[in-house]
Amino acid sequence: MDCRIRQPCGRNPTDATASEFLEWLHQPTKGAVMHTIDQIYINGQFVTPHGTDMFDLINPTTGQRDGQVRLGDVEDTRRAIAAAKAAFPAFSRTTKAERGAMLERLHAAVLARAEDAAIAQVEEYGGPMNTSVNRARYTAKMFLDVKKVMEDHEFVKTVNTSKVVLEPVGVVGIITPWNSSAWFIANKVATAIAAGCTVVVKPSELSARQNQVLIEAIHAADLPPGVVNIVNGRGDVVGAELSVHPDINKISFTGSTPVGKQIARLGVDTMKRVTLELGGKSANVILDDADFSKAIPTAVAACYMNNGQACIAGSRLLVPAHRLEEVKALAKAAAEAMVVGDPHDANVALGPI
Repeated sequence: MDCRIRQPCGRNPTDATASEFLEWLHQPTKGAVMHTIDQIYINGQFVTPHGTDMFDLINPTTGQRDGQVRLGDVEDTRRAIAAAKAAFPAFSRTTKAERGAMLERLHAAVLARAEDAAIAQVEEYGGPMNTSVNRARYTAKMFLDVKKVMEDHEFVKTVNTSKVVLEPVGVVGIITPWNSSAWFIANKVATAIAAGCTVVVKPSELSARQNQVLIEAIHAADLPPGVVNIVNGRGDVVGAELSVHPDINKISFTGSTPVGKQIARLGVDTMKRVTLELGGKSANVILDDADFSKAIPTAVAACYMNNGQACIAGSRLLVPAHRLEEVKALAKAAAEAMVVGDPHDANVALGPI
């Protein structure tokens, strides 16, 4: 991927303060860059896909095409599954300490690319700068959070007179959405690694740039070949193959309810374990004794988080009926105070919608 690297006064971006990081990212960059992503990641290597379809990447702020991604096909998906299956026996026997060291390396590698991740999020789907910076760092932190959970988890326990051993389920197919793509991938990959599973990831092609940054960071973490495989491609091609292939033991999907239903149906014949995180309509319940002058603006901000492009965005308010007019006035004022504009501007709360 053709990528611009910008350093704040020659410093490592991970050493910069939050304010320095924001100021640095907001600096204008001269000249447009066309991003071409023409490889996928299989068995620890970047390889040219068998698939030949190209997908245009559109900058929502300018409305202009600023890149293309080459999409994998069924053959590519099967190659990735085969690599994950071959890696599973050895990886499933690794110790907590070994997997913990891998998660630490992933954290360091992803944090080192926080600058590129934040820029990609802003330019790829219009995520506001503040949100993108925070998410880039939180994506890296996810690996340490999962490491702590793994260390505290009992994989062998005694229940009454029985000894219960929790074992890795096998090869996991991961399908992620475009809004906060890198975070979803990190979350699911980290938990799979902690459990001793190998993975094949089908990320959203709409987020190819931020996905590529994460893939390169994963490669830099030097995991055993085949543990993490990532295939860019369409849901009805790569995603469908993951859902029906007999060597995929589990599917983890975040996305729309209609697609979740299709995955559940497709996975039945091979009795896959299927975890679905589907679209929601999140409600904020605000009780009568709350400080409405603080609660309502906070609720509005939660609704507009990430340009409103979040399944957890608080898009409904449940309030006492006798205070409805007060709530309307407070919500209106909070919405009107939202700064809309170029998401590169650190003062902007809402980018292109």
